[in-house]
Amino acid sequence: MDINNKVAIVTGGASGLGLATVAHLLQKGARVVIFDVNEELAKKAIQEFGENVAYQIVNVTDENSVNKAIQQTVEKLGALHICVNCAGIAPPQKTVGKSGAMPLENFKKVIDVNLIGTFNTLRLAAVAMTKNDMSTESSERGIIINTASVAAFEGQMGQAAYSASKAGIVGMTLPIARDLSSFGIRINAIAPGLFRTPMAAGLDEKVIEKLESIVEFPKRLGRPEEFASLVAFIIENEYINGEVIRLDGAIRMQPR
Repeated sequence: MDINNKVAIVTGGASGLGLATVAHLLQKGARVVIFDVNEELAKKAIQEFGENVAYQIVNVTDENSVNKAIQQTVEKLGALHICVNCAGIAPPQKTVGKSGAMPLENFKKVIDVNLIGTFNTLRLAAVAMTKNDMSTESSERGIIINTASVAAFEGQMGQAAYSASKAGIVGMTLPIARDLSSFGIRINAIAPGLFRTPMAAGLDEKVIEKLESIVEFPKRLGRPEEFASLVAFIIENEYINGEVIRLDGAIRMQPR
């Protein structure tokens, strides 16, 4: 798919990997709508990027919130072609700790935001995409890209909920690709390793150096723009479908 003049939504687009994706898609000529719960950061992004970006305050776990935002996007911009899901949370907590078992509501919250929120958004975005005309050059109506994690494969201690949520994203990629194939809609997922996002910014530099040391090559954390570049590559390469691509410098996470 040619990104130029296409309409994209990016959940979690006001910070981190999502914000880098917004910036890159804008450079490629897309019109982008940020879906985020943080209005302050969303407004800041609007001020930085200018007229080809807008925002909607969206709770990805809420059907009405997502549906309304997608409808408004289509009404204002005429269509929806690209959906990139970056919204997520990663609170660490062991299955059993000093205070006993992990509260079930804590596990459910991570699943609700990361997995159900992703599915909620992509299913409604896909409905909007089915209304797009197929061009004479391509039979493609839309593209969805979800954010998994290397934790889906090697979750660390304290990551039971996070790993389960991201493994769910990995597991649903191929079935959804099959579900959407007749509509000309592709879906893929990226499983990033350790990246310099706001989440990592709060870590002590010695902790970051330790994390960098376990990356095979290059010996550093990933840059958000590298994630965004892969998003664009997947969008532009029509034959990538139903795939989960690790973006991690060949890291394999240790138990802790």
